[in-house]
Amino acid sequence: MAVNRTPVLKRCRSLGLDPIFLGINKKSNRNLKRANRKVSEYGLQLREKQKAKFVYGVLEKPFRNYYEKADAQKGMTGENLMILLERRLDNIIFRLGFARTRKEARQIVDHKHVLVNGKCVNIPSYLIKVGDVVEIREKSKGSQRYKDILEVAGDRLVPAWLEADQENLKGTILKFPSREEIDTPVNEMLIVELYSK
Repeated sequence: MAVNRTPVLKRCRSLGLDPIFLGINKKSNRNLKRANRKVSEYGLQLREKQKAKFVYGVLEKPFRNYYEKADAQKGMTGENLMILLERRLDNIIFRLGFARTRKEARQIVDHKHVLVNGKCVNIPSYLIKVGDVVEIREKSKGSQRYKDILEVAGDRLVPAWLEADQENLKGTILKFPSREEIDTPVNEMLIVELYSK
């Protein structure tokens, strides 16, 4: 599996992204010094794509596949793309507050700690459907790891399209999110412009 080893805060700084969106409460003290360079239209579009890929932890080929799937659906391609990214299982675990960061959520899914409708799923990119019940398996619920996570992430606001039961480490998908309910600071229209060239 390809791993990006660039320090997270450095990457956030270069993309102009607040680390809070990744679940990280640190701030970088350094300022990005760019010598009054004017960024081209292509440069802006590329930065938005890199931002979305970085936030959701998706590599280029799967991201392209998400774009093609979103383009084939009815409605606005950009909105469809953001909704597809939000429906990823690792993102749902992060949104429910069962992980501190999306990377940790991905690891939790990889290590077979997650059940979807009672079945073990260890694919972070698994797309959740409306009505699905996502929970941490019984064996893992009592571990110290989840007590620590709930202390840190338990007070994080759960989006309205999800219903979380923090006590039982269980969540239900009530509906798909609309673009207004997705707080990721990405201008998806620029991504669509980049791919439609």
